[in-house]
Amino acid sequence: MKANTGVADRVIRGMVGVLLIAGKLARVSFLAGTLGTVLAVIGAVFIVVAAVGFCPLYVLFGISTCPRRGA
Repeated sequence: MKANTGVADRVIRGMVGVLLIAGKLARVSFLAGTLGTVLAVIGAVFIVVAAVGFCPLYVLFGISTCPRRGA
């Protein structure tokens, strides 16, 4: 797997993922129940993508946020 997420993309995904999981754990009112669980799972996926640097959806859509080498 070739990395296809840039540094800014990874940082933003990581922060959003942590916030979604923290919101569920803190039992924020609109994150309670099923919606909160779904958002927490999405947050976990964001954290994994940020850690690995590869997003499968970017491959499907032909997107890459990595800077070009030699530019």
